[in-house]
Amino acid sequence: MTTTPAEARPSRTGMDPEVTRTAWTVLVGGLAVLFDTTIVAVAIRTLATDLHVGLTTIQWVSTAYLLALGVAVPLVGWAQRVLGAKRLWMTALAIFLLGSVLCSLAWSAASLIAFRVVQGLGGGILMPLMMTIIMQAARGQNLGRMAVIIGLPVALGPIIGPVIGGLILQNLHWSWLFWVNVPFCVAGLVLARRFLAPDGPVQRVRLDVVGLALLAPGLVGVLYGLSNVSRDGGFTRTDVWAPAAAGLVLVAAFCLWAVPRGRAALVNVRLLAHRPLATSSVLMGLSGFGLFGAMFLLPLYFQGVRGHDVLGAGLLLVPQGVGALASRVALGRVIDKVGPRWITLTSFAMVALATVPFALAGAATSQAWLMVVLFFRGLGLGSAIIPLMAHAFAGLAHDDVPDASIVSRLIQQLGGSFGTAVLATVLASATAGAGTVADMADGFDQAFWVAVAFTMLAVALSFLLPAEPPGRQQTAAQGARAPEGAAANG
Repeated sequence: MTTTPAEARPSRTGMDPEVTRTAWTVLVGGLAVLFDTTIVAVAIRTLATDLHVGLTTIQWVSTAYLLALGVAVPLVGWAQRVLGAKRLWMTALAIFLLGSVLCSLAWSAASLIAFRVVQGLGGGILMPLMMTIIMQAARGQNLGRMAVIIGLPVALGPIIGPVIGGLILQNLHWSWLFWVNVPFCVAGLVLARRFLAPDGPVQRVRLDVVGLALLAPGLVGVLYGLSNVSRDGGFTRTDVWAPAAAGLVLVAAFCLWAVPRGRAALVNVRLLAHRPLATSSVLMGLSGFGLFGAMFLLPLYFQGVRGHDVLGAGLLLVPQGVGALASRVALGRVIDKVGPRWITLTSFAMVALATVPFALAGAATSQAWLMVVLFFRGLGLGSAIIPLMAHAFAGLAHDDVPDASIVSRLIQQLGGSFGTAVLATVLASATAGAGTVADMADGFDQAFWVAVAFTMLAVALSFLLPAEPPGRQQTAAQGARAPEGAAANG
């Protein structure tokens, strides 16, 4: 897209209008992916009933998607260098659209699982690519406000998704769980064609075949093992520790292969020597316990202890979504003026404190009080990840942004999966044999305390972040960045 000098001038908010258009363009397309996982998660039992299969089989609707995502994410950097950002974005969005339509037309559990793989391949490319496109367009400026835009649906997805899923299951056929993606995908394709910067010619870039052969099955093994933790036996199950251990060995082997190769490797793991990326990624991974792991517990708590149905549980989480939205409105004004240390520390502390009432709650605890607590939990939830996203990219060269996006996305994905697995194991152990609602509530209390403990660990580690705002970090690292004339799509 060509830009006139007038268009290129910053707006009254200090942001380039073209950068803002780019951010919202990819966000519209990415909304389908961000909402899809949580929408489908609430429908597992309904799908098992309607497709006449057991829960063990239908769980593969989620597992197949997760594993396909693990295969796709490592390929994003190489694919972007070959096709360019715009072509890759539109291709991945078209794949996700195709997968959504096919899932809507599925006639059996087997066909639905197969079509979820198609969805997962598209979604696995879209998520890290969304961050790459926005951060490369920003060119090191206003990273905080860019991260606010990226993080908005990331926080709202787990909160609004169950509500949308519950409404669909209560009023429509389950196929609408996937049809709802279509408008976002179509709108995203139209906007991308109009507003994303054009790509250069397709390039020939050598694929790191050895790296792919190590990293892709390694990630699949870890993610598959963690996905089985919620079953009887937890981490002692062979289908948990065996694939997870094998996966970790392959991931370690990939790191040994990739370090000496730098940018020539499938993913440039040398970037973890860049302290902002390393510290932010570790904290984003750890957030899987306090943030996303607890999001696994809350709907189950409202259903198992408070007696609500899927829709009711989803609606009770709305105050948390309102809090997350409110925090982003406020954060957008200060994110580039305040250092990530204090915002992240305060946010994690708020999440921890707002989780404590659930660890103390019983079946008779005031529901109104818990909804007030959820609002404040949402305030922390909505602002905890944003400074980490902005800080991770501070001082990086333009061409390193794609690999940095992949690294941070993978660590966050693994952290979320591991956090959910640990809390699922604690919950299963604590509620085994629970004969009364009070016993069930005691089991949830234990799981919530574990979430609080890991969130407090994130509070402590937040002191590793710098106290100065991103702009000053960026100025200090100017010499390490690539020339401003570098191509925006790698």
